[in-house]
This record gives sequence, C-alpha cells and structure tokens, in this order.
Amino acid sequence: MSANRSMPPGVIIPEIPYADIIQAADWLSRAFGFKKRLQIGNHRMQLTFGDGSMVAIEGNGSDASCSVLVHVADVGSHYQQVVSTGARIINPPTDYPFGERQYTVEDIGGHRWTFSQTIADVDPASWGGTLLP
Repeated sequence: MSANRSMPPGVIIPEIPYADIIQAADWLSRAFGFKKRLQIGNHRMQLTFGDGSMVAIEGNGSDASCSVLVHVADVGSHYQQVVSTGARIINPPTDYPFGERQYTVEDIGGHRWTFSQTIADVDPASWGGTLLP
C-alpha cells in the first residue's frame, strides 16, 4: 500500500465521536498513551498508538455511532464486490484532495464503513491539516 502523509497509519482505523475532540485527544493521550498526530480544524484529530491509529471525530459522544476506516489496495474492485451483495452505499468512490479515494457503505447492523485507497502522498498543510509534534 502507498504512503500518504495525510492518512494515519494502520489498516483498520476506528473513528470515534466526542463532543470536544481537543479535550478527548488530551485525555486519550494522558490516560491511554496515544500520541496526537494530525489536527483537522476542530472536528477531527488523528491519534496514533504503536503501529495503529484512531480518529477522534466531532459528535455527541455516546449518542453518536462509530464508524470504521479500512485501507484497501484497490477501492474500485472492493466497491464492485460490495455492490454485488446489494449493500447500501452511502457515498460512492470519490477522490479527495487529501490523497485518498474512498467510499462509504452501511453494514447489516447499520454501522458505517469507509474503504480508502491511497492515490497520492499529500502534505496535510495543503488542505488545512496541521501535523502535530
């Protein structure tokens, strides 16, 4: 898989909602040992732990559902496989300025999954992200 500075490391990356992502990132770092990686405005914060990652996203905490981000080698073929099952597509494959081609699907339990393929190595500063020390 290609590398992209705009994406956190890992193959499976949970996106967990918090009412205040700054406060959540501080707490997750202090309590669990996560390291802040990339801040995207006030609505997303990428955090790493060893070789893995998670993303704190803006939401109502326990009232909002979680989603999962999964890196795949080929979004197109993966999308075709998913479509053939009759799954509910939320967003079709789309190229994003942060160097990823992604689509989102809902599973049979109503959970959202975003499948992502790196298509370019993009400096987060070019689209408004701030890498953190």
